[in-house]
Amino acid sequence: MSIDIPTDRITEMGYPTRVAFGVGALSRLPAHVERLKMKKPLLVTDQGVVKAGLLEKVASVLRQAGVAFDLFDQVEPNPTEKDVFGGLDRWRAHQCDGFIALGGGSPLDAAKLMQLLTTHEPPLSRYDDAKGGDRFVQDNLPPLIAIPTTAGTGSEVSRSGVATLSDTGRKTVIFSPFLMPKAAICDPALTVGLPPRTTAATGMDAFTHCLESYISNGFHPLADAVAMDGISRVARSLEVACANGEDLAARSDMMVAAMEGAMAFQKGLGACHALAHALTPISGVHHGLANAICLPAVLEFNRAACTARLARVAVAMGDNSLARQEVLAGNAIERVRKLNAKIGIPTGLREVGVKEIDLPKIAAKAFEDASHQTNPRKCSEEDLLALARAAY
Repeated sequence: MSIDIPTDRITEMGYPTRVAFGVGALSRLPAHVERLKMKKPLLVTDQGVVKAGLLEKVASVLRQAGVAFDLFDQVEPNPTEKDVFGGLDRWRAHQCDGFIALGGGSPLDAAKLMQLLTTHEPPLSRYDDAKGGDRFVQDNLPPLIAIPTTAGTGSEVSRSGVATLSDTGRKTVIFSPFLMPKAAICDPALTVGLPPRTTAATGMDAFTHCLESYISNGFHPLADAVAMDGISRVARSLEVACANGEDLAARSDMMVAAMEGAMAFQKGLGACHALAHALTPISGVHHGLANAICLPAVLEFNRAACTARLARVAVAMGDNSLARQEVLAGNAIERVRKLNAKIGIPTGLREVGVKEIDLPKIAAKAFEDASHQTNPRKCSEEDLLALARAAY
């Protein structure tokens, strides 16, 4: 496998987040803490990261550089408002002046929302993207450095934070360019110990970000180009990363794809993400896994509305058959199904504990979510219920 990522050096780039990328990039963390003038950041993470030994790696780098920090390690796998306020209380009690978020999307998103509430009044639902809440977010936030330990959400370069809010009961997207981390430390070595199932679920989250943004009804040619590159990277590297977690070329490719997905979805997402955002709080399904399971049904639903784009997706995934657009569009959907099967994704929601009786509730919550508004085919609540049933 030939991959266009340098493995012998660390690269720094901006797009617009300042990104230190490469094996060993964690060593750059103290320099970015100094650049952002943080004297005592709050290190935000979860117990999974602690148990995997990754917290100690980061803490050791900070200690060796003489960087003082405090710790909040109680973020839940699917972050809630309680997690955000818990970290915020810690930040204030210990007089911190910035944040370092370490982990998958949950700690990174939770830290962004903690960051928001240091200078903005609650409730968090006031800033809900579905209600135009971004107009209330101002550029007066303390700095945040993001260190991903999975290759999925791309939260390290995204302008959104997601959590389940107590007053809505809904997994809510809060979206503003001011939430973008000031630096991202992307070290593929931190993902080497990720189990195959988690690699698969998070990888399909990155893939769904790329694919849904590419076929969404927004206009953003730059996002389209980034999304297509991400689709190609996942298609060639996710199965490899699941089969051999120590393959640093594949891990690097997936970390790039995760960033590209988050860069691209500023264009918009679609019905798959609307369903996934509902499935997590109602049925407890991992976000990336929910996306992976729902994606084939959503693509079938959208097929007639984005045939040409799906044809290009097939080519990006390796189809060189030179078939007609209609055939290639079908091939793209079949390739997604086959990728799911190869990496062990269940074929239906029933296999991950979703109750059929909850499907109408899931559809109702999905319809409240802003993601479906940029779906290439307009969705009603009844359409979302039909999609949930098709994925069941």
